Amino acid sequence: MYNGTMNTLLPLFPLNTVLFPGQLLPLHIFEARYRQMIGECIQTGTPFGVVLIREGEEVGESAEPYDVGTTARIVQVERLDDGRLDIVCVGHARFRIQQTYHDRSYLRGSVELWPWTPFDQSLPQPHIDQVRQRLDRYIKILAEITHSDVQVELPDDPAALANMAAAVLQVDAAEKQQLLTTNSIGDLLDQIGVLLQHELRGLQIMYSTPHKPPEDSTPFSLN
Repeated sequence: MYNGTMNTLLPLFPLNTVLFPGQLLPLHIFEARYRQMIGECIQTGTPFGVVLIREGEEVGESAEPYDVGTTARIVQVERLDDGRLDIVCVGHARFRIQQTYHDRSYLRGSVELWPWTPFDQSLPQPHIDQVRQRLDRYIKILAEITHSDVQVELPDDPAALANMAAAVLQVDAAEKQQLLTTNSIGDLLDQIGVLLQHELRGLQIMYSTPHKPPEDSTPFSLN
């Protein structure tokens, strides 16, 4: 059972997404093995681990995950008549997988919690303000392009800001996984600052070009 300590056994959910602490993650649970896993987590009040798939698929045969993921706590559950579940989770703590086990219908892992090295508050912090400004502009442009109504208050805490920015960035999963494996909050902020600068250039070009967004474009969401 998960007890918040190091080297604990955790149910694992391999997905084609990367979860960061503080990020909301809605999931539709339909496979029998994951209905069992989530049911057990709900019953015991314990989290599960979200890990990006390295090889394999979300549905069907077992997938091989990357070895760094994030624990997810279930905060909302809707049970459907046919046994499926709609749940909402929130990312909590980063971990590293020490060993995986295929002893149940779903994957489990012996994991070690791996918190980021905290940001050194004694250092000059201009790049924190820079990340906050870039993230604010990034969110506003995405919302305008997709005609979404997004209101968000950016946190002052460096770790919370870094994790929010990492979750919001519309980059591929491999880049997000790289962010998840940084050693410190300072390193995470540095990499996010570079990515935001690159993404803003592309978005500003797109936004400055008169065009209609595709009719099937997905509204931008912070989740």
